[in-house]
Amino acid sequence: MSSDPAVAEITRVQQAVIESIAPQFRHNPYDSYEILRAAGPFVPGPHDTHLVTRHAEAQAILIDPRWSHAEEPDLLHGDSDVELPGSFLWMEPPDHTRLRGLVGKAFTSRTVTALQARAEQLVDELLTAILAEHEVDLLETLAYPVPITLICEMLGVPAEAHAQVRAMSAGIARGLDPDVLLSPEELAARTAAVHEFTEFFGDLVEQRRKNPQADVITALVQAEEAGVRLTHTELIGTLLILVVAGHETSVNLIGNGVLALIREPGEFHRLRTDPDLAGPAVDEVLRYDAPVHLTTRTARAEITVGERTFAPGDAVIVLLGSANRDPAAFPDADRFDLTRYLPGHRTERHLSFGLGLHYCLGAPLARLEMRTILHALGTRVTDLSLLAEPPYRPNVVVRGMSELRVRVEGR
Repeated sequence: MSSDPAVAEITRVQQAVIESIAPQFRHNPYDSYEILRAAGPFVPGPHDTHLVTRHAEAQAILIDPRWSHAEEPDLLHGDSDVELPGSFLWMEPPDHTRLRGLVGKAFTSRTVTALQARAEQLVDELLTAILAEHEVDLLETLAYPVPITLICEMLGVPAEAHAQVRAMSAGIARGLDPDVLLSPEELAARTAAVHEFTEFFGDLVEQRRKNPQADVITALVQAEEAGVRLTHTELIGTLLILVVAGHETSVNLIGNGVLALIREPGEFHRLRTDPDLAGPAVDEVLRYDAPVHLTTRTARAEITVGERTFAPGDAVIVLLGSANRDPAAFPDADRFDLTRYLPGHRTERHLSFGLGLHYCLGAPLARLEMRTILHALGTRVTDLSLLAEPPYRPNVVVRGMSELRVRVEGR
């Protein structure tokens, strides 16, 4: 280590860059984020990118349509031998506008709202089984079953295939990380999962063309905008995003929320005293420990953000998890506070669902699932405690635990 303070600080920041995206630091990237924010809003990152560390600059980039998301596959998976099916997630207008409009006709807020009773029934059944068992892995018994069941039922996936969809989704979610962070085995697993997904959902699409049902796959097949429908590739790509985003991210959101309640028993007491805090609590979970920690953008023009000007083609990695803990935006940012987003409180928006053109289409479903679970925990559970420190999966983009062993008491 150099005795020169300036050199030492550069080394410290460089180490924080590594730790902010390295799989072995998934259990706590927040200490690294703090170092990066202190170093500035833009910190040199891998592959000639800049890491966006602070809320104001991250928000400005996400809301500005001059920043493109279409280049992310090349940035993260440039040497891949398999292409993820085309999705509006990695498109810009006019293609993005057309595809998102078509998907919006099928994946409506009314469709999601209609799931409330089913979500409550499902959570109640699962929680009854958990309370009878007392000591469980809450990821396996609650966090996985709720989102995989709801998204599969919405789409029209047969019940006997839910486990298969979960396995495919896990392989693809791991494969969303930069290729340089994946082992040969993980790259091969992603290739296999994409091929299996394409074949499985391709068959379902063809079945719905011949025999329409009251499900989202049928609605996507039939959706039409100005006489144009989704192509087969666009359909598969859209379903891939709905499944992975509608399942993997929700699993992590649920797990992170439960863990935060365990680590902050005072906040869990608040929820038990007033289960209606479940609504605003969802946003605090999303801010405090987001399920998705980074996204990328590429400048399509010369753009000035804060005091930095980016040239066309310059790429950034927006650290959503860091922006959500920025004390300049959120007072006492490292504190988990279920009342932070109560109506009437003037609180900055978290960035966990993105902003602008690429705001998460599945946000209403994720909110529904998390709100239902938090309300049930507040109503029926009297005590939550950890049985062991939870291990984390190596995933960087979609961050979460691999296990959450807990003891649960209640009624």
